[in-house]
Amino acid sequence: MFSSDPALFDWLVEVRRHFHMHPETSHQEYRTTEKIAEILKSIGIDVFLYDDMTGAIGMIKGAMGQSTLGLRADIDALPIKELNSAAYKSSNDEAMHACGHDANTAIMLGVAKKIVDSGLASKIKGNVKFIYQPAEERGSGAKAMIARGVLENPRVDRVIAGHMSPDLPVGKVGIFRSIGYASADRFVLLITGKGGHGARPEECVDPVVAGSLFVNQIQSIVSRNIKPTEAAVITVGKFVAGNASNVIPETALLEGSIRALSVRVRDQVIRRLHDIVSGLEKTFGVQCQFQIHNGVPILINDRVVAESLYDASVQVLGPENVSYLPPIMGSEDFVYFSLERPSAIMRLGCSNEKRGIVHSLHSPYFDIDEAVLEIGTEIFYEAVKCYLSHSIK
Repeated sequence: MFSSDPALFDWLVEVRRHFHMHPETSHQEYRTTEKIAEILKSIGIDVFLYDDMTGAIGMIKGAMGQSTLGLRADIDALPIKELNSAAYKSSNDEAMHACGHDANTAIMLGVAKKIVDSGLASKIKGNVKFIYQPAEERGSGAKAMIARGVLENPRVDRVIAGHMSPDLPVGKVGIFRSIGYASADRFVLLITGKGGHGARPEECVDPVVAGSLFVNQIQSIVSRNIKPTEAAVITVGKFVAGNASNVIPETALLEGSIRALSVRVRDQVIRRLHDIVSGLEKTFGVQCQFQIHNGVPILINDRVVAESLYDASVQVLGPENVSYLPPIMGSEDFVYFSLERPSAIMRLGCSNEKRGIVHSLHSPYFDIDEAVLEIGTEIFYEAVKCYLSHSIK
């Protein structure tokens, strides 16, 4: 098990708090990208930046060998106003690192620093490519970097990543042995009826009533059409109709999400949604425009890569603090790396009940126990050492 390095810990905290105080949302991470590049250059690492998008690549070239290990960190924040009162709270009322990407970024910068400072850079049998990826929250950043060749020149052989987990206490970590994250798709339903006076409903075709029945009927899909041993989630997150209390509106707009852990279940949910929408038209005489916007696929960890992360975590924390996790219904655009190369992502415990650090991801009160920064750094440093140096102790 590792022993804490106070100097490294202080450095990691300073870096993480800088990013936390200056969050930027998807595809707007200009200052974040500049700061990442500045830190990498100060460490002595080669940096590549894009002319047409945010994000950065850092490269450590080993003395021999052709293998290249990719380490990915997502760098974007969410459009949330932070409600914490910490000294390092967001200075931007329109953005917050409520998903821990500031910590993910700091950890991967810490790994880079430790590889150089420890002298491992001159011993590794291959290369380490640090991928600081924008726009994870939009599900588009990984695809954009892959399209621009991030997995080539040199060719990346495997990719690993980590993410904060408030479901686990700090000092505990978990790895997905196979299926990790659900697919996530978005649907949009526009219901058009006939508007009119609220006192004369018989002269109208009310899209609000049709939309309300849609919300109620979709609750039966998971409970009655999906096997109890399988998983799916359907959420209506937006329902907009009308602007006056005494007017039946012409239209109602509903938007929501679909999450599943298998392609078959996903397709089954989508078929049932189409059936229900068709029934609305027949029942109420409304017109419906229903669209499915494909999102990120199901994320499946490569078993060999996942086991390597498990082993690295055990080396750092001991077996009692490492576990294999069941799949979760969140989504993660790291999936696009996993579709191209053997890959695995893990969860790093970051909560601390005694200190009141218990809030969920995407909460305006989300925060981390910063001890996770050094833990994450040590695990991924160990993963690099095991994969690219083997006999180095």
